[in-house]
Amino acid sequence: MNVPMDLPASLAPSQYRVTHRTEYVYGDSVAICQNQLRMLPRTLEHVRCLNVATEIQPRPDFVDEYADFFGNRILSFAIESLHRKLSVTVTSTVEVATAKWMHEQQSPAWESIVEAIRSHSDPNWARVGEFVRDSPQVKYSREYAEYAKSSFAPNRGVIAATLDLTQKIHREFRYDTTATQVDTPTAVAFQKRAGVCQDFAHIQISCLRSIGLPARYVSGYLRTLPPPGKPRLVGTDESHAWLSLYAGPDVGWVDFDPTNACIPRTEHIPICVGRDYDDVSPMRGVVLGGGQTQLSVSVDVNPL
Repeated sequence: MNVPMDLPASLAPSQYRVTHRTEYVYGDSVAICQNQLRMLPRTLEHVRCLNVATEIQPRPDFVDEYADFFGNRILSFAIESLHRKLSVTVTSTVEVATAKWMHEQQSPAWESIVEAIRSHSDPNWARVGEFVRDSPQVKYSREYAEYAKSSFAPNRGVIAATLDLTQKIHREFRYDTTATQVDTPTAVAFQKRAGVCQDFAHIQISCLRSIGLPARYVSGYLRTLPPPGKPRLVGTDESHAWLSLYAGPDVGWVDFDPTNACIPRTEHIPICVGRDYDDVSPMRGVVLGGGQTQLSVSVDVNPL
């Protein structure tokens, strides 16, 4: 089945300067902290990181950069002196192009992808198989498979079917920042029919994996546009989450955004991919001391 006809025939690449600021203010002194950053853009099928700079205050005693299992760029650092505030600013320039499949690919039937992976006839079965199995926040369930059933009719093209499921989640789930927390189980958000972008991505990934399709979690940024006649405000863009579906070796990975009921184009800026949020949280670590903590985060996506 052909790609949905409402997609553009072509789009010029877009370049952005992204500034992600994170600040922790501690009630008591911190003696030692160790952290991992997953804010450095990586190169994907249609994304290039042109440059990136990181500023950390206080200055770390140890810094190391490496790639994790999924190919994400990780910056690990440690501060071993007393401090009451930690500030991290990552500034990157990223180019996002139209995905190649939008121009020239057709969408195979979804069952053919499931069968090719199960039979190991897909040349990428070993690599994409990681994204079919359960992960900490995404579990196989017949309930998820049943929810996806109305979108995945027999022999339907996998992109059209997944877009239909994307739009269904957008219609039937309520965006509510008070309904869930970052650690709320996916099953709870599914039962509530409410949550935020992280929950919606987890729910759709759960549905796709439950019918045998590989799907991965994507963390990144979304360029927001001001209302007509209003100036663009610095620092109002947000971290965002969506998902990628593996659509076979000829098409590759295709992104879907259930929060916005769309197939991402050049306004979505991916940073990291993983099985679920646990693999891609922007910053995590441990501290010795600190007491009560105040966290502030600001993201600015500036088109170039």
